[in-house]
Amino acid sequence: MSQPPSGGGTVDPRTMRDVLGHFASGVTVVTAQGEHGPIGFTCQSFSSLSLDPPLVVIAPARTSRTWPRLRELGRFCVNVLAEDQTELSAQFARSSADKFAGVSWRPSLQGQPVLDDVVAWIDCELWAEYDGGDHTLVAARVLDLGADPGRRPLLFHRGAYGLLETRAAEG
Repeated sequence: MSQPPSGGGTVDPRTMRDVLGHFASGVTVVTAQGEHGPIGFTCQSFSSLSLDPPLVVIAPARTSRTWPRLRELGRFCVNVLAEDQTELSAQFARSSADKFAGVSWRPSLQGQPVLDDVVAWIDCELWAEYDGGDHTLVAARVLDLGADPGRRPLLFHRGAYGLLETRAAEG
């Protein structure tokens, strides 16, 4: 059944979340090597932006307590999670003291944490920031990157991990 139009003018935030939830997105964990160890956060808003210069974009929530710390460092790594890494996504979404507890990773050539078994990783440096309402739009220059073509990405769709049709077929 199709969602009726909103009626123009004012857009209800819940309706917007429901409608835009029909767009499946990947899930990332953005990491950096801080002064007192690695830090990171789960970020669903990620996209390629430009090939020349090589840029990507992330959109951390303005309420993020981790993004300001990464901004100060100026460099970070975007880790694209694999379909079996839902627990990792949840772990980095929490406001816990040590999100890296029990997490295996290696440093990139730039020294940023690349999480084990991710689909892809993109090492970046901060390029620019823009006002994005309740989020910050962060453009980042790509310094290095890599992928494992044998891994499948973790998807977020309609408020849950995985595609709705896949979940229905498995249940």
